[in-house]
Amino acid sequence: MMKKIDGWLTAPKGFLAGGVTAGLKKSGKPDLAVVYSEVPAACGAVFTQNKMCAAPVLVDREVAQGDFARGIVVNSGCANACTGLKGLADAREMQSFAAGLWQVKLNEIFVCSTGVIGAFMPMDIVRKGIKNAIEVMGRDGGLACAEAIQTTDTFIKHSAYTTVIGGKEVTVAGIAKGAGMIAPNMATMLTFLTTDGAVEPALLKRMVKRVADRSYNMVVVDGDTSTNDSMIVLANGLAGNDRITDENHPDYEAFYEALQAVAVDLAKMIAHDGEGATKFLEVNVVGAKNFAEAKTAAMAIAKSPLVKTAFFGEDPNWGRIVCAAGYSGAEMIADKVNLSIGGIRLVEKGLNCNVALETLKPIMAEKEISMEIDLAAGEAKATVWTCDFSYEYVKINGEYHT
Repeated sequence: MMKKIDGWLTAPKGFLAGGVTAGLKKSGKPDLAVVYSEVPAACGAVFTQNKMCAAPVLVDREVAQGDFARGIVVNSGCANACTGLKGLADAREMQSFAAGLWQVKLNEIFVCSTGVIGAFMPMDIVRKGIKNAIEVMGRDGGLACAEAIQTTDTFIKHSAYTTVIGGKEVTVAGIAKGAGMIAPNMATMLTFLTTDGAVEPALLKRMVKRVADRSYNMVVVDGDTSTNDSMIVLANGLAGNDRITDENHPDYEAFYEALQAVAVDLAKMIAHDGEGATKFLEVNVVGAKNFAEAKTAAMAIAKSPLVKTAFFGEDPNWGRIVCAAGYSGAEMIADKVNLSIGGIRLVEKGLNCNVALETLKPIMAEKEISMEIDLAAGEAKATVWTCDFSYEYVKINGEYHT
């Protein structure tokens, strides 16, 4: 039986974490974090598909090809993207510096960065920050770690579950950062999951991709896929369960469901925390030809500035929703399409149900709003999580660089 707990990345056995203020951010907020497994951990990761990916992503793709890893070093305040060979050298130096302090192999360390694109890393500050973070890391360092990876986030995103696998209690925990530049095409901005479950490395890699496709790849804030998106999962096996070796293993689904539960929680938190957001929106598409088309239609609705601003203004302009679904490219039968917002049917078989605006006012005033559109083209469905666009979104991003 899976159970949600109040835990951090250090909730699974054998994980330590820490976070410090190194001085990368002018605000003086925490900006350097570390995650460490006391024993080699099977690793799985997925990264941004943005062709202008950051230097740390290039380094981490190499690490992810291996079976095991020991730690993650993360900085916020500087993305180390569009920084050429110097940026790549700086990312490798972060990796080697941490590996030396931990006395582990170079290719066992992941490196992640987030912040302003185009700036070089102040390596003297970074090295000192890594050293300080490693010195203070511990079982109680999960909160500090989560704080140090944030940029424009307004709240800390973390989730943890326990489940019983093979008679052993297995814990899965995760943190994430992200509020803007969000339209993942692999995972999310930055997200790290730890577990003491025992799983074959090759299987974990496949599992991580499956988890990402049904969680982080189903959230969108503004339609921009970041240069630094990274999802990294470490599984050190200290729970002592029989190692899960393939998709046919009797414990596979239980383990996958725990990973998925953590990832979905974090994905929803990212949508809740969209820059300047005042409303969390859940877009449900049903009756699609297949999952891919259901997702295509849901993403078109979720990305639409007209849909997002309508919800900000609490205007039940449902025409914008069916319009977005119509231009998405997903197959649909126009004269059979149904649409509901907050459980109230607004469109029936492609026609206006003429619901009084007064009926919809309480729903549009809610902070969390769900909608469902039936494309009448099949049996597949998909859910995407997003938020509205407010005046504050423009203000935040108009002033971000300064």
